[in-house]
Amino acid sequence: MPADAIVDRYRRPMRNLRISVTDRCNLRCRYCMPEAEYVWLPRRDLLTFEEVSTLTDVFMSLGVDKVRLTGGEPLLRRELPELVSMLSRKPGLRDLAMTTNGVLLADHVEALRAAGLGRVTVSLDTLRADRSRSLSQRNSHAAVLEGIASVAPAGFTGTKIDTVAMRGVNDDELADLIEFGRTVPAEVRFIEYMDVGGATNWSKDLVLSRAEMLSRLTDHYGPITPLADTGAAPADRFALPDGSTFGIVSSTTQPFCATCDRSRLTADGMWFRCLYAVEGTNLRDPLRDGASFEELRALITGRWEAREDRGAVDRLAERDRMPFIPVATLKANPHLEMHTRGG
Repeated sequence: MPADAIVDRYRRPMRNLRISVTDRCNLRCRYCMPEAEYVWLPRRDLLTFEEVSTLTDVFMSLGVDKVRLTGGEPLLRRELPELVSMLSRKPGLRDLAMTTNGVLLADHVEALRAAGLGRVTVSLDTLRADRSRSLSQRNSHAAVLEGIASVAPAGFTGTKIDTVAMRGVNDDELADLIEFGRTVPAEVRFIEYMDVGGATNWSKDLVLSRAEMLSRLTDHYGPITPLADTGAAPADRFALPDGSTFGIVSSTTQPFCATCDRSRLTADGMWFRCLYAVEGTNLRDPLRDGASFEELRALITGRWEAREDRGAVDRLAERDRMPFIPVATLKANPHLEMHTRGG
């Protein structure tokens, strides 16, 4: 840990910053954006690339060395490679990645690579076009597969595929997705269905747990070996008998709050220190009002050192667990949406 890194009340450092560059999305995935209408952030409120760069410098001075660009769908932000170029040139930034739904990826992948993007994660919940249409409420499955196919030829390695695994929806495709990942190549990470933000149709009956995923994959492949602990990484990684790997993010049934080192900056400059947090810190207004680097640094330091969030652990303790945020509350405060804060 760098000498100037800060820690919260549970001695967790701040290492990983997720930056949402837009709240807009070109899909309407039923586990994330199931409603008919949304309140979008005013475009004038969005951080400029220069403002994102400045805030990134402040965060890096306090220990952040990994940045992930998210959305919404980040490729809807115009001239995104320009921001990638600004960030990739920063000394000390160890990892610069992006999470995308893949729909526009094939058109932008070469420019992103040329700008210095290090890694790509693509969301893919099914290999079936009909299921994709039902889940995303859009007819874009072919474009997503084209986007995934474009990643390796552009020179990217370390690619990951994120799959939200849901009982009775896509739980019969676990092995198929792993096999597809071999062809990309990409490591598949199965994510337990979480009750955050726009998951207003969440039910515990839809959650396919890590334990059940491992049981099903063991029945298919044979013995599965847990790999060494990767510290603060959200996914636990496993090896199949042939040595190929996959991951599981078990935030719902086995939270990793104890090692969580990540926070989120929305496209309009609200900083959230937990995916379940209902309140954030406005960094845009102080920045635009002329706050100095040291003043911004002090603001972030104070909030992080007071951090005691363990949202997933707290939710796990609830006996009658329901969707976290009701629809009316989401409409009143769009910052609570996962497509706004960057899940």
